[in-house]
This record gives sequence, structure tokens and C-alpha cells, in this order.
Amino acid sequence: MKSIRVITFDCDGVLFDTQKANRMYYDELLARFGLPPMDADQFDYAQMHTVEESLVLLFPDPGLRNAAHEYRKTRGYGPYIRHMEMAPGLKGVLSRLREEHAIAIATNRTDTMPSVLAQHGIEDYFELVVTALDVKRPKPAPDPLLLVVDHFKVGRHEMAYVGDSALDELSAKAAGVCFVAYNNPGLEADFHIRSMAELEDLMAVNPVS
Repeated sequence: MKSIRVITFDCDGVLFDTQKANRMYYDELLARFGLPPMDADQFDYAQMHTVEESLVLLFPDPGLRNAAHEYRKTRGYGPYIRHMEMAPGLKGVLSRLREEHAIAIATNRTDTMPSVLAQHGIEDYFELVVTALDVKRPKPAPDPLLLVVDHFKVGRHEMAYVGDSALDELSAKAAGVCFVAYNNPGLEADFHIRSMAELEDLMAVNPVS
């Protein structure tokens, strides 16, 4: 493994366990318009994709979808943020990793990220946050990760992306960066970890030159 200078994280499923929060968010939105809760496939899709892409799946009717968009903008994601569970030991690991690495986020979330980071008190740990609003093509396209590479002016081999989904895997491969699969042994990755502590151990054997 070549020296890593930038560590970039996905949000949902990596920095936070967001299953409870996201299910509540989308199911309450569906209920508002008289639709049933998400099934397993719909939930898996919503966990990986942008809110715009998710609403196309959940609200096939364009008129109803537009109404759902308008309602969600007035409702916001704020009430659900407290249900997001931070990865164990995250703050300590981020503090130590920052001593020798630049730390970033690349997520398919959109306008919810500032509130998520602020309410959990971790906004200052990240030098760059890239959301789906910052690129023309969100994951699985490589655009979010390439934006991080360009920002820090490093080689692609000098960045590691920590993700938990097939979209993360595809994005990392397309960008040509090291992919670290988080708590998902089914993904094809350069490395597999099950916790933030294991990520710290992995980086410890990869000293920056």
C-alpha cells in the first residue's frame, strides 16, 4: 500500500449508522402522501442514492413527487439528525488521523450535511466536504472523489476512500483511488475494516513519507 495523504469518508453507514433516521425520514414522507412504508429494496436504494434519485423511485408520479419535494423542503431533515448514531470512537480516531492526513467527506447527501456535522459536533474535523450538490454526477461516478483529489493536489494513489456500499466501490474504482470497505465483506476492496479503530491501525502501518 502506497503512502496515503488524504482519507475521505462516506457519511451514511460509515461515519454514522443512519438506518433508523433515514427510514423515519422517508417513511414519514411517504405516509404524508398516503403511500406505504419503504420495502427492503427501496430502503437499500435510498441509503445509497441522493434524495432526488430516491424520490424518483418512491414517488413514480411526477406530480406527487413534486409535492413531496416541496413538503420535504419545509419539513427539513433536522428532526431526524438526533437519530443518527455516530461510529464508535469516531472523534478520537479523526483527531489522531488528522495529525498526518487531510480528512474529507464525499457523500451523496445534499443540503443536510452541514446540519448533520454541526449537531454532532464534528464539523471541524474535516477540511473538505463534498456533497451531491457540488458535482454534476454523484456516486457511483468518480466526480466527488476526483474533486477531493484535485482540491488537495495529491495523486490518486495518495487517497483512500472509506465506504460501505456498492456505489462507493464503483466510485472509488472509477476514480482510481484506494478503496477501504467499511463493515461490508461483500464489496471488492483494497482493504476491509470493521471499525474506526481498524482504520486507524491500517493507517498506522502506512506512514506518510
